[in-house]
Amino acid sequence: MKLVSIITVNFNQGAVTEALLKSIYLTNNYEKIEIIVVDNGSKTNLIPDWKKRYPDVRFIRSDINLGFAGGNNLAIKAAKGDHLFLANNDTEFTPHLIEKLVNVLDKNEHVGMVSPKIRYFDEPTMLQYMGYTKMNYFTASNNCVGQYETDKGQYDHLTGETGYVHGAAMMIKRECIEKAGPMAENFFLYYEELDWCDHIKRAGYQAWLVTDALIYHKDSISVGKASALKEFFMNRNRILFIRRNATLFQRFIFYPYFIGLVAPRNIIRYIKIGNKDFIGWLLKAIWWNICEKKNSDKLGYPIIR
Repeated sequence: MKLVSIITVNFNQGAVTEALLKSIYLTNNYEKIEIIVVDNGSKTNLIPDWKKRYPDVRFIRSDINLGFAGGNNLAIKAAKGDHLFLANNDTEFTPHLIEKLVNVLDKNEHVGMVSPKIRYFDEPTMLQYMGYTKMNYFTASNNCVGQYETDKGQYDHLTGETGYVHGAAMMIKRECIEKAGPMAENFFLYYEELDWCDHIKRAGYQAWLVTDALIYHKDSISVGKASALKEFFMNRNRILFIRRNATLFQRFIFYPYFIGLVAPRNIIRYIKIGNKDFIGWLLKAIWWNICEKKNSDKLGYPIIR
């Protein structure tokens, strides 16, 4: 039986993270697991208390906010598992989740990373994720299959290869990380799992959806439904993703598309929703990609760290 390292990152959401831990204890039947929680520079350090209440969990404290990729990478370095299951702290497990994901990885040598079916926690019959379509690198766009649909089993036949795994819940073979490297930390938020998935696929592995495994997701708790932080990194990292993964010809098409269509469309949307200050962050996101190299560790946003 393979050891599975369950990894999650906490940032100022102690109660949410504890709900995840409780769901793991209540539902998990897979015997060989280790649980690692990274506290990503939260204002209040809850780890001393957590160590007493959850003695079987390994806690790692970062004094600064390393972002999604950085926090997970910190745990990956410490993990001992053959498979690593990265789960957002705002998810909750269901029975046999780990077992079903492990079975697919162990039975398919060419499969490097998998994600389960994801439903919204607050709307437990509504789908969030049933796989991704392939990326259109000319527009940096793809679709999340089944999102916002009521789950009636209409996609349960789709177990198999998918465009991308989902960052809220993804299990990866350790050998993939050894060949493709860890997540790129300069994304900080958004697109890092897509970039990672592309790098792992280029290393010779496939990404799969496992439809009989289920997890619930409390979406957008960390960043919120709309914020300057979200708008900046979504735009900055969409461009950065293309810089890191598209061909020269694809980039040649994408840049005019983003400047001529996406940016004006976003500006109109910001005005309509009454968030004109987002316009400045969109322009800063574009300017960051003009000024910085694609491996730059300068975030371009005043993160409290």
